[in-house]
Amino acid sequence: MKRIFLVSLICFCTLSSMAQQLTLSGYTYTDDNKIIGIAEDPTKTTVYKKFAVKGPLASAFAIKKNGQLSVRPNTLPANTFWHDVTIEATTAEGKVVTNTFRIVKDQFIRNKVIAHRGAWKKSGTTENSLTALRNAVALGCMGSEFDIHLSADSIPYINHDAAIQGFTIEKTESSQLSQIKLSNGESLPTLLSYLEEGMKQNRTRLILELKPSVVSKERALLLTEKVIAMVRELKAQAWAEYISFDYDVCKKIKSMEPHAKVAYLNGELSPAQLAADHIDGLDYHHSILKKNESWFEEAHQKKQTVNVWTVNEKSLMEWLLQKNVDFITTNEPEMLLEIVQ
Repeated sequence: MKRIFLVSLICFCTLSSMAQQLTLSGYTYTDDNKIIGIAEDPTKTTVYKKFAVKGPLASAFAIKKNGQLSVRPNTLPANTFWHDVTIEATTAEGKVVTNTFRIVKDQFIRNKVIAHRGAWKKSGTTENSLTALRNAVALGCMGSEFDIHLSADSIPYINHDAAIQGFTIEKTESSQLSQIKLSNGESLPTLLSYLEEGMKQNRTRLILELKPSVVSKERALLLTEKVIAMVRELKAQAWAEYISFDYDVCKKIKSMEPHAKVAYLNGELSPAQLAADHIDGLDYHHSILKKNESWFEEAHQKKQTVNVWTVNEKSLMEWLLQKNVDFITTNEPEMLLEIVQ
């Protein structure tokens, strides 16, 4: 129950988290590129005139007048891959806004392999379980995808289907959902537990699929707010990318986090239509891309990414790689890893 209370506490902070007016355009750095991102108001309604870096590691960072945050050379401890930094921004009227961000050394893998619901099939574990996530990380996948629903009392849970073991997640309280055991013996995971597990490393990205609501559009948008709030509270922005079949959810994410990577799943919109709403990528079933092969080039011309799901045959994997696909979502990450490596 202590875990559920913590999840509830984070979700309770949604309104305050939504009200924060200071984010970064990026959250990672490399040895070759020390620039992290720009500190700004995501709503573009506030212009900051002055910035300062605070906290124990303040001297390791530099921030310019335009809010560009960077790492000073040879200053960060080498024994950890993330560092928390606090930025203080001041408006022309003298109002001060402060926020703390987790800055991550970018050692994320770029091999195009997205483990669909984690890596579960070959190992025989349960899809969307914490073990499936750990397996995807251990394999060296670029990303591990998982599905998010909102409980009746507004706690985000991880499961593919809208129902599990006879319980519709959106119509069931967390007190009941927390008692459910998966086939591998684990408890039904919360988004909190999934993010915490994923943030233990900096090799595999977390691909958050926000599921359409079976109750109402309002619930889908509430799920979006809860997810973004939790990512902010945990300072998980460096790990998180987003996908959804609900186009309103995709647009809501971009309105709240303009620099977050968001891709649309349903398949009926062209790259040009997605670009009009600032959606970063198309993430379509392979049959859609077979019918619209020109979308590979069109998307890349618009600086969009192309992901294809769910690809489990070697010949199709090879065809997509020839098309210069950016990512492939698969239940067979081991097979795809053999091809790309």
